[in-house]
Amino acid sequence: MTRVLFDLCGIDEGLRFSPYCWRVRYALAHKGLDAETRPWRFTDKQALAFAEHDKVPVLVDGDTTVTDSYEILRYLDRTYPEAPLFGDALAEGRARFLKHYAERALQPAMMRTIIMDLLNAIHPDDRDYFRETREKRFGRTLEEFHSPAKGLSQLDAALEPLRGRLKEADYIDGEAPAAGDYLVFGSFMWARFVSSADLVSNADPVYAWLERMLDQHGGLGRRAMRITDVEGAYR
Repeated sequence: MTRVLFDLCGIDEGLRFSPYCWRVRYALAHKGLDAETRPWRFTDKQALAFAEHDKVPVLVDGDTTVTDSYEILRYLDRTYPEAPLFGDALAEGRARFLKHYAERALQPAMMRTIIMDLLNAIHPDDRDYFRETREKRFGRTLEEFHSPAKGLSQLDAALEPLRGRLKEADYIDGEAPAAGDYLVFGSFMWARFVSSADLVSNADPVYAWLERMLDQHGGLGRRAMRITDVEGAYR
């Protein structure tokens, strides 16, 4: 059976930086499932018309098409129940909270820190679209929104609950990573691949967790291309 994951790429087809796609890539690895990752760009809406969707990730698994990273994780647990991502209904409820925590607390702080690096990492044909849509969302220019000092301060405060958990256990989900870890970790992968900014101190328990997560599934995250690997792209 052919399994395809449509995955956001940047200035190089090998530069894959979507936090939502990384959630799915780790979930697939957790399940031991292979998938072709097919590069997609922001303005290539027609490529996803078959899914009646306009953003990635989109997973095609045989005759089934699933959109939205969280729904893809739920689909994987229903369809491939071995090595569960969520576990029981209570665990899924906790994972849903972590999804919102990552998207509403962590990502806005990261965005304020790395927005100009992110613009640089995007394919040149997508930059006008990205600038127009994000400036409309923020109500200001990207340059005005960009404030690394404020972003890092905001992120530091937002990480306190995560630090508390990671002082108790190696992973958010306990002794081994699962959906909760992947839902949060995807946001850090987004920043890692487009920027060289140091978001957390190496003395922070979050840093140690990130290092463990990068080594999971045969070093899946650590082996992936970063913007600094693209010749002449990082400035």
